[in-house]
Amino acid sequence: MTLTPAPGPGTTTRQPPPTEPEHAPVTGRFLARAALLTASLSAAGAVLGLVRDQSLAQLFGAGRDTDAFLVAWTVPEFAATLLIEDGLAFALIPAFSMALARRAQGAPGDPVRALVRGTLPRLTLAFTVVGAVLVLGAPQLVQVLAPGLPDPALAVDCTRLTATCVLTFGLAGYFSAALRAHRRFLAPAAIYVAYNAGIVTAMFALGGVWGVRSAAFGVAAGGVLMILTQLPFLVGRLRNRHTAEPTPELPSAKPHSVNLPLMATVLLFALCRQSQVLIERFLASSLPSGAISHLNYAQKIAQIPMTMSMMLCTITFPVVARALAEGDTERARVRVERDLAVASGLVLLGTAAVVACAPQIVHLLFQRGAFTPQDTAATASVMRVYALGLLGQTLTGVLVRSYFSAGRPTWYPLGVMSAGVFATCVIGAATVGTRGVTGIAAANATGITLTAALLLSGMRGPRHGRRRGVPIRTRHVLRELGRPAGAALGAALAGAWAASQPLGALAGLAAGGLTVITVFVLLGWALGAQGFAPALRSVRTHTRRLAHAVFR
Repeated sequence: MTLTPAPGPGTTTRQPPPTEPEHAPVTGRFLARAALLTASLSAAGAVLGLVRDQSLAQLFGAGRDTDAFLVAWTVPEFAATLLIEDGLAFALIPAFSMALARRAQGAPGDPVRALVRGTLPRLTLAFTVVGAVLVLGAPQLVQVLAPGLPDPALAVDCTRLTATCVLTFGLAGYFSAALRAHRRFLAPAAIYVAYNAGIVTAMFALGGVWGVRSAAFGVAAGGVLMILTQLPFLVGRLRNRHTAEPTPELPSAKPHSVNLPLMATVLLFALCRQSQVLIERFLASSLPSGAISHLNYAQKIAQIPMTMSMMLCTITFPVVARALAEGDTERARVRVERDLAVASGLVLLGTAAVVACAPQIVHLLFQRGAFTPQDTAATASVMRVYALGLLGQTLTGVLVRSYFSAGRPTWYPLGVMSAGVFATCVIGAATVGTRGVTGIAAANATGITLTAALLLSGMRGPRHGRRRGVPIRTRHVLRELGRPAGAALGAALAGAWAASQPLGALAGLAAGGLTVITVFVLLGWALGAQGFAPALRSVRTHTRRLAHAVFR
C-alpha cells in the first residue's frame, strides 16, 4: 500500500506518477491519510507492546527474574532510540530528503542510490562491531547498569541475546528513514507490530524451558522481523529511477554521504536522552526486588499518550526537512507550530486520563498471575508521577526534530539535554532514599521538562547570524499551550473523582475516561484552545448525519 498526495487547491487535476509520490507537493489530505495509517499501525504495535508486558508480568511477575531481564532490556531501549526513533533518523532523513530533491531536479546519476552505496555498508560494519563488543562485554555492562542486582548471571545471558539488536535495529532504522523520506509510511509503521509479535511468541513458546531468557531471545528474533518487514519496500524504491528535466541546482551537497558532525550530534543527543533510563535503573537497583519492574511497567503505560501524540511529527519530519532543503523556511515554521499545537493537545488529554485512572488501568492490564495487588498499587503511584513529564517528553520530541531537520550539526540540543539529565541525577539521588521509586519518577519528569523549556527558549530566531533550528513564535506557542494545559488540569481532577467511585476497575475506568474527555473538550473550547471549536463542529456535523441515517 502506498500513499499518493492528492492535488491541492489551485493545482491541475493531472496526478503525479503513482510510483513516485515523493516528488509531488504535500497536501493536508496526504498528511492526514499518512498520519491515520501510521497511528493505526503504531496503535497496533502499542497494543502488542502491552500484550508483551502483560505476558511478561503474567509469566514471570515483578521479581528477580524480571528485574534481570529489564536490565538487559536497556540495550534494545537504547538501540531503538538511537537507531530507529530519534538519532539515526535525524541524520538520515535530511540526507535522503536532499538526495530526493537533487534527483527531482535532474541531478546526474541517482543521488539516492549513491547515498545508499556510500553509507549502508559502513554503517552495517559499525553496527556489527558495536553489537559484538556488547556481547563480549555483557558482564561488565550489567555490573555498571545494576551493581546491586542479586542475580547478575541471568542478566548477562539476557544481555548477550538482546545485544544482537544493535545490528538489526540499525538496519531497520536505516530502512525506516529511507522509506519515510520517500513518503512510504506503511512498512516503517508496522515494524513494532512484527517486533512485539516475535517477543510474545518466543515467551509463550520457550518460556517453560528457558524462563525469562525466552523474552531476550524474542528481542533478537523481533529485530530480524523488523528488517524483513521493510526490505521488499526499500528494494522497490531503489529500483525505480525518476527522471526529470534539469532545473537550477540546489545548494551544493555530497549526495553520497551523511554529515558526520550531524551524525555525532544527533547520536549523542539521543544517547543522553535515553540515559535517563540508566539513571532510573541504577538508582532502583539498590531498592527492594520489583522496583525496576514497577518503574518499567509504569513508564510503558504512561508513555503511550506521548507516543500517539508524536505520530503526526513522524510524518511531518520529512516534510520539514524537504522544505528546508528547498529553502522554504516559512513553510517549515508553520508546520512545526501546527505540530506543537496538535501534539501538545493530544498528550495533555492522555496525561489527564493517566493521572485520573492510573489504578484502574494497571489493574486491568497487569493484575493477574504473578502480578499482585501490591504491585498494582506501587505501579499506579509511579505512573501518575511519570505522567507529569509527558508534556515535556512530547515538546522535546517535536522541537528537537526542528533543530536537526536542516541537516546541519548543532550542539545546543545536546547541551540542554545534558542539563536535564543532570537535574534527573541530582533529584533522583536526593529523593530515592526517602521516596523510593516515586522519587525516581519525579526526577525523570523534572529533568525532561527542564530540557523542553530550554529547547523552546532556544528557538526564538537567528542568533549571531545563524539559526539553531526552525524559527518559531515562542510566545505565541506558549500562549496556545496554556489553554489545553488548563483544560487538562480540570479534566484530571474531575476524572479522578469519577474513577474513584466504588464501581469496579472496568466501570471506574470507563467513568473516569469519559469524564476526562468530556471535561477536557468543554474546557478547551471555553478557553479558546486552538482546534477545539472546529473539532466540536465536526463532531456535531457527523453526529447529525449519523442520527439522520439511523432514524430517517
